[in-house]
Amino acid sequence: MLKEIRKNPMYWYLLLLTIAITAGFQAWRTMFNNYAVDDVGVNGFQVGVIQSVREVPGFLAMLVVYLLLIIKEHKLAALGTLILGIGVTAAGVFPSFTGLVFTTLIMSLGFHYFETVNQSLTLQHFSLKEAPVVIGSIKSYGALTNIIVGCLIWFVSKHFELSHLFMGFGVVVVIAALYAFTCNPIKREVPSQQKKMVLKRKYWLFYVLNFLSGARRQVFVVFVVFMLVEKYQFKIEGVAVLFVANNIVNYFMAPLVGKGINRFGERVVLTMEYVSLIIVFLGYAFIEDKTMMIILYIANNIFYSASMAINTYFQKTGEPQDIAPSMAVGFTINHISAVVIPVVGGALWMLNWRIPFIAGAGIAVLSLFFAQKVKVLKNN
Repeated sequence: MLKEIRKNPMYWYLLLLTIAITAGFQAWRTMFNNYAVDDVGVNGFQVGVIQSVREVPGFLAMLVVYLLLIIKEHKLAALGTLILGIGVTAAGVFPSFTGLVFTTLIMSLGFHYFETVNQSLTLQHFSLKEAPVVIGSIKSYGALTNIIVGCLIWFVSKHFELSHLFMGFGVVVVIAALYAFTCNPIKREVPSQQKKMVLKRKYWLFYVLNFLSGARRQVFVVFVVFMLVEKYQFKIEGVAVLFVANNIVNYFMAPLVGKGINRFGERVVLTMEYVSLIIVFLGYAFIEDKTMMIILYIANNIFYSASMAINTYFQKTGEPQDIAPSMAVGFTINHISAVVIPVVGGALWMLNWRIPFIAGAGIAVLSLFFAQKVKVLKNN
């Protein structure tokens, strides 16, 4: 199947932009905590504020629907990549708390708008059977990109300031985005998408799963690496190595998750993800051992790609013309809690560092409950 998929220019277009935006975001994510703590000198609450600001563009992802009135969807994907590249570059130019807030907002605007249209383009241009395979394949290459970026940072961070590395990675992303503007990946006509907000009662489960996914993801993204740096004294080299190990797992797992969705269905895949996350979050909270933290972090990411099942489930149950606006709405709902949790979690962290992880386990329990309401559907 993948051989046929690769004949579609949209596959290569999305792969190019995914590699570019993944490289930029992974570089930012790998270096951020050490840069923020060691170079800028922020505390736990300030990290929460920055991460909360990072999610504001995701909360506004619904505006993608209106941007599509003036720009083609695939061009918007390239524009999002360009904006992320500019934000990552600027992060190295303004090493202060205010600078991190401002540049993080720019970087995140590009990332979230790209991710919204990336999901939409995938579901529109590939069939029910092809979409999980495409998502899994591209996520696999994204993981490989993360491995390369992690290795590069591990080697060059000993010789260059982190601010210079931010600028270097950002420029590479900008160049890739400018090239993408010259490409036309549209091979076939797809159903015309509605250019307005779409909120339908029959999509309620899609909305709920997205909301819980966003809340759960924020606990992991914001506080796990920060815990490793602050509590367990991980240096930049250690964080980079951990990211590399994690992405080696994702490189092999992402395609398997896509195939698993086709074989077992979305309910089984999501159930496996949520059960594992309950165990992992409780482990973060109550197991105080550096080696176990590494194992739990990697375990946390084994089912990282399983969230694609939420979107493939929508592809099976939603109207074709609702894909673009619904991906935007879903992305916005995904980030409603994400705007609040970093700040609230940062304040709770100051009281007791275990609280955010116990809350994460509770969110995973709720996710498991709603996952059982996913209907078992076959691909056409």
